[in-house]
Amino acid sequence: MISIKSKAEIELMRESNRIVAEVLEQLEKMIKPGISTWKLNKKAEEIIVENSAESGFKGYSTDGLTPYKFSICASINDEIVHGYSSKEKILRDGDIISIDVGVIKNNFYGDGARTFAVGTISEENRNLLRITELALIKAIEQCIINNRIGDISAVIEKTAKENGFYVADGLTGHGIGRELHELPIVYNFGKKGTGPRLFEGMTIAIEPMFNIGTSKVREKEWVFYTADNSCSAHFENTVLIQKDGPEILTKRGVT
Repeated sequence: MISIKSKAEIELMRESNRIVAEVLEQLEKMIKPGISTWKLNKKAEEIIVENSAESGFKGYSTDGLTPYKFSICASINDEIVHGYSSKEKILRDGDIISIDVGVIKNNFYGDGARTFAVGTISEENRNLLRITELALIKAIEQCIINNRIGDISAVIEKTAKENGFYVADGLTGHGIGRELHELPIVYNFGKKGTGPRLFEGMTIAIEPMFNIGTSKVREKEWVFYTADNSCSAHFENTVLIQKDGPEILTKRGVT
């Protein structure tokens, strides 16, 4: 069942997502060659605690996996999503890193992701980041009352294909609220005019994940990788459907 949030619940979601945006903003300032993902994860935890919130990821469990141990997903190069943090996982010049952050406060979740350049990256990777973020922007433009989830999915897929990139198999966006993952599933491929209709008060996390060389993925524990070891990018915003058009909740300064 798709949940419709009340005005009071939306205010609580604005707060949890504001914290997500703050974490992403602060971590972006730290990303440079030589820093470990362990330090990034530690800083994220500090910011979350300072905001009287909790990690939405740490301790999360699904599909028989051991509970996730980190407050961010730090995914480098061919890691698509759910990358681990460690003191040995050091960023190098030319890497790209996706940071995915989940926060829970007042029983409501926030969720967002960005992919960042580490130092000087290749033109191909720069284009990958640009196009994946563009797909997210175009998808949010479809978040209009009475549109359908398929309208979001179709424009994501179209943006990937038109620019020579591949949608990562089996990885999707989702509804969000009292649970981190709620209905509807927000696919990164699909057909316009299909799927659940968008109503005022819906909150969804849209997250295109594009690969350079293939749509195929491989899994190891929590982590998804590109099957051919090519690079992958991931951008995500939590979005509110409302009468005046979509509101991006994972944005600093939202009131």
